[in-house]
Amino acid sequence: MTRILLAEDDNDMRRFLAKALQKAGYDVVSFDNGKSAYERLREEPFSLLLTDIVMPEMDGIELARRATQLDPDLKVMFITGFAAVALNPDSQAPKDAKVLSKPFHLKDLVLEVERMLAA
Repeated sequence: MTRILLAEDDNDMRRFLAKALQKAGYDVVSFDNGKSAYERLREEPFSLLLTDIVMPEMDGIELARRATQLDPDLKVMFITGFAAVALNPDSQAPKDAKVLSKPFHLKDLVLEVERMLAA
């Protein structure tokens, strides 16, 4: 089963996303901040990091940067209301990261996750 690490500080959004991805057949491990998510990434491998950008303790861009240093094959998708921040070349976000702007439909999220994992 494909494993996804989800980092989202909004509790309702995190539960909503995790449930949708689990229904689509993914094994989802979720955290409410980047620091905890990073600690888990250091312990075990995941296929995809799905992260919000604006979070306490460690933002999503820093999380993605550190995560891809640990595992260069890790795919990264940002979910954010601040797409311009992720797309800014100065942000040091992983170059192959996908950005999905809020608000989005769950079917679009699942479709993008499937595309990324198939690539």
